[in-house]
Amino acid sequence: MGGELKKWLAGCVVVMVVVLFQSTRYGAEAQPQVPCYFIFGDSLVDNGNNNNIASLAKANYMPYGIDFPGGPTGRFSNGKTTVDVIGNSYQRYFLSFAKSTAEQLGFNGYIPPYATARGRNILRGVNYASAAAGIRDETGQQLGGRTSMTAQVNNYKNTVSQVVNILGDEASAANYLSKCIYSVGLGSNDYLNNYFMPSTYSTSRQFTPDQYADVLIQQYAQQIRNLYNFGARKLALIGVGQLGCSPNELAQNSPDGRTCVQRINSACQLFNNRLKSLVDNLNNNFSDAKFIYINAYGIFQDLITSPASFGFRVTNAGCCGVGRNNGQITCLPFQTPCPNRNAYIFWDAFHPTEAANIILGRRSYIAQSPSDAYPMDIRRLAQL
Repeated sequence: MGGELKKWLAGCVVVMVVVLFQSTRYGAEAQPQVPCYFIFGDSLVDNGNNNNIASLAKANYMPYGIDFPGGPTGRFSNGKTTVDVIGNSYQRYFLSFAKSTAEQLGFNGYIPPYATARGRNILRGVNYASAAAGIRDETGQQLGGRTSMTAQVNNYKNTVSQVVNILGDEASAANYLSKCIYSVGLGSNDYLNNYFMPSTYSTSRQFTPDQYADVLIQQYAQQIRNLYNFGARKLALIGVGQLGCSPNELAQNSPDGRTCVQRINSACQLFNNRLKSLVDNLNNNFSDAKFIYINAYGIFQDLITSPASFGFRVTNAGCCGVGRNNGQITCLPFQTPCPNRNAYIFWDAFHPTEAANIILGRRSYIAQSPSDAYPMDIRRLAQL
């Protein structure tokens, strides 16, 4: 009996080793769900485009990237951003089925920044995001160099020309690009680094919050149409988060350092409501494309109101930074951050930790609440 048991256990070990080997081998070779992923945005998803320009909006130094493979890259987080989570491949192994599954879009490695993307590597997609960038060209100018939404779209047009050259003709390029996912997330800086800086910008004297939201959406819509004209057919438009709950705004404008600044959040909601309506308008006018809205505001609200449900303990302060709430300025070079980073929603004065980005990214990809994505999530968009 003892000998038979040993033989059975030995056989199980062999099977498990073979299964793990096959799962790892074939999981690594799995194809992504879409051929490419193009990213437009600001510091929330910048992965190095600002590194070598004259700008104060940079994060290519420690402690940024302290938890990211390879260290600082220009990402404004301790680790991954939301688009890293959406785009990357996470392998899970199920011994009982002798196979692996890839979550998210399934790219092996990260989408390269426009600043360094070269050759055939662009066929996987490009990240055009730039810290301090906004929908309006002047947004963020007090911080120096940045690549506005207009300029990001122009950079994408340049990429399309390269794709045409690589694939041989415009028809092949158009067919290829029509299968890719495009994510667009701008607008935060148009509030924090424009409208709510009256000493630097005149927009708050020119426009009411309602009027300003209209102006922003008009400019935004034009750039989305430009993307459509250059091949984009599957677009995820990401709303603005709860900017009034950032450590910076809590430090400057909250009496108790905990209560979110409602006038800023209300302005964000005006923009988001129009962005969701824009999705309907675009879907009605471009039948060969699909547009979705990602409710970053609502997802973030869940983290703020029920932090313990997601493993967070600190909601109103950055893991690193200076001053009240660690929110007066962003992380100083080589500053020692908090050791328990997964307990913090915010990494610095403005940006989420990797732990928060993982939740935001996964709920953007697979909606956990009906309000997370409209009219569908990124997973279903990829399957179209």
